[in-house]
Amino acid sequence: MSLSLYMDHHVHGEITLALRRRNIDVLIALEDGHHDVDDSILLNRATELRRILFSQDRDLLACASASQIASHHFAGLIYAHQLSLTIGQIITDLELICLACEPTELANQVIYLPL
Repeated sequence: MSLSLYMDHHVHGEITLALRRRNIDVLIALEDGHHDVDDSILLNRATELRRILFSQDRDLLACASASQIASHHFAGLIYAHQLSLTIGQIITDLELICLACEPTELANQVIYLPL
């Protein structure tokens, strides 16, 4: 079973398209009507949907950290800085994570790319 991803609106569309071509289940916050909400709501929405949130928004790191400190459950966050990786590197790392990990392994975790 592969992981399902939830993309915030900061993620480049090519990443989503490439992952979908690789049969990775990806939902974009815009498609879900949650593209313009606070980070905490976005993190909670991904958790409600049992999806791992992928973001390139640094503010979400603070939100995930606050959730960890408060012992507030969230499905997991994968983060890549907007300028640190190429789109190809992000796609490769996300595909690897989705195919190799179980949702329980990422629960309440923040994973930083590159791997």
